[in-house]
Amino acid sequence: MKFFCTSFLLFSFLVVRAQENDTTKANRLETVVIKAFERTRKLKELAAAENYINYQDLEKFGSNSIVQAINATPGIRMEERSPGSYRLNIRGSSLRSPFGVRNVKIYYNDLPFTDPGGNSYLNALGNYNFNSLEIIKGPGSSVYGAGTGGVMLIESVNPNEANNVFAETTTGSFGLRNFYASATVGADEAKNKFGFQHMQSEGYRFHSALERNIFSWNGRFTTKKAVLKTTFLYSRLFYETPGALTKAEYDAEPRAARPAAGGFPAAAQSKASINENTFLAGASFSQKFSESFSNTTSAYGMFTELNNPAIRNYGRNLEPHVGGRTVFRVEKNLHQVNFHLVTGAEWQQNFSSISVYKNRNGGRDSLQSADDIPIRQSLLFLQGSFEKNGWELSVGGSVNYLQVKIKHGYPLPSPEQQRDFSAQFEPRVSLAKKWKTLSVYSSIAKGFSPPASTELLPSGSSLNLSLNAEEGTNYDAGFKGGFKEFSFDVNAFLFRLQNTIVQRRDASGGDFYTNAGSTLQKGIETSLNYPVLKSFSFVQKGSFWFSHTWHLFRYKEFKQLSADYSGNRLPGEAPHTISTGVDAKTKSGWLATVSYFFSDKIPLNDANSDYANAYHLLQVRVGFEKLFAVQWRVKIVAGGENLLNAKYSLGNDINAAGGRYYNAAATRNFYLSLTVQCLFAKESE
Repeated sequence: MKFFCTSFLLFSFLVVRAQENDTTKANRLETVVIKAFERTRKLKELAAAENYINYQDLEKFGSNSIVQAINATPGIRMEERSPGSYRLNIRGSSLRSPFGVRNVKIYYNDLPFTDPGGNSYLNALGNYNFNSLEIIKGPGSSVYGAGTGGVMLIESVNPNEANNVFAETTTGSFGLRNFYASATVGADEAKNKFGFQHMQSEGYRFHSALERNIFSWNGRFTTKKAVLKTTFLYSRLFYETPGALTKAEYDAEPRAARPAAGGFPAAAQSKASINENTFLAGASFSQKFSESFSNTTSAYGMFTELNNPAIRNYGRNLEPHVGGRTVFRVEKNLHQVNFHLVTGAEWQQNFSSISVYKNRNGGRDSLQSADDIPIRQSLLFLQGSFEKNGWELSVGGSVNYLQVKIKHGYPLPSPEQQRDFSAQFEPRVSLAKKWKTLSVYSSIAKGFSPPASTELLPSGSSLNLSLNAEEGTNYDAGFKGGFKEFSFDVNAFLFRLQNTIVQRRDASGGDFYTNAGSTLQKGIETSLNYPVLKSFSFVQKGSFWFSHTWHLFRYKEFKQLSADYSGNRLPGEAPHTISTGVDAKTKSGWLATVSYFFSDKIPLNDANSDYANAYHLLQVRVGFEKLFAVQWRVKIVAGGENLLNAKYSLGNDINAAGGRYYNAAATRNFYLSLTVQCLFAKESE
């Protein structure tokens, strides 16, 4: 295996060396335009650690999942415990996420997608809902509010997309069927895109079937000084949850679902699953009042219905929430100093109700508890940036308010209880020096993350209003830039976190949470990109990427009863990961991607007594694309994943009772996809 890895990296290096210099194109960091911290600028000018993923990056890994594309970037780990069950880890943020996405603030087409309770139903989105992603690593609280893990900014539509009709179908191993169709129509000043996705899979493991259906509509309406973006999405998601296995069960049959044990029924007998319906409607309006003054205001409504038969009970959540965000921007040149001011506010309110029933073979039986949990969160923020002679100083901060109310309605009605996390001030300061081909920066940011509603009242467990908010300070330093088409981004960070919230699992698979003292998290994240194969006349474009993550995350101080975990590694985090690969397309239409991913071994509990093994993944994708009669584009692609047939767990249940950690990922598998697109000429043509 070491020989294979060395050979692969050597091959990639030789391919890069074969590249002829091309000075006619700018490098990746020079051309990518991002919106992080509410300012539009080039990626190389951002004084922060951010990963950017565009549509072409997503295409390299197929249209079935975004997991591999995100994991190809440094500092971030996305997991899929079973098909559809996502977990997102930005610099250790999944320490408190048994499933789903917490401690990361997500925006979708300028709309707050994370609910006021701190939960993000990222699995409600399909691969086609992502045109580009910006992922800020580390606290973004100075502008985006609660969350020490980071911020994800999602755009679902390319604003420059031409009118077209698009259809793609995929078939693959383990019963995979994927279909997507869309139509983009309208004039440049009034564009609409309609899309429908259907995906189903039997899953690699027993009792891990998936079915997802998504309908979306996006509108973009422009005038000379204003842009209105509209977003409508309805997602219906169902997937079975096979449950985690012990080491002995995992070694004997990794495909198995959790068996009956300890008085609890098997996952299949309980019909353990997620049945999730999500509806989102919102709009974002941007207006330029003058050359130096503009505003973007968004408003939305979102509703999620979640039914979750589990081994221990049957949970039913109804989670409507509404909110909005407004941002004012001022840009001035004052005495040769470029001044940028960003200020605004955000407000969200939900009206959640959570009911827990006895699970009778996957159906609701007697009611065990019923609670109403209205949550309100808001923030005010202000950020100023000053630029002169290549130097930029940015100073900002936000004041955050969060109010959680919980009222028991059953079995014994009780007075409303309340927990406030009010007037939290979260500052950020950054300093950068920019040259033509290089930017060097450093930043200090404070962040806080209150417990999510599902942590204060986990399903089947008692109310825990004593949980405190996490508070952390992050120090970043890095450099980014490029020479000709070669681009690089290297970042080092040190993060100190207090009142760390960690997750535990009892024998039935139920979750509960506790504050775990303090942690010390440090690391170096590296990303390199370079065009390759241009010395060959038949190659249209080629690229090589390499990313490496080194994380050393430890409990600084954590004692629980008689156990002292101080100095131990944080569970769920690999100290080293590597992603690298080559992507190429010929002038005749042939295309290919070869990618490799390595994960170091991962501690599975606070005691560091159990580890998941290191693993290596190899993916290959080949295809052919052709344009017919000017407007018809046809593409056929075949791919293979996990070609080394590695046995690994993608999404471990950390700190699980009885060592029930393992959720086996798919072995070697293949897929075949066909794409047909019809491009429409403009009426003026």
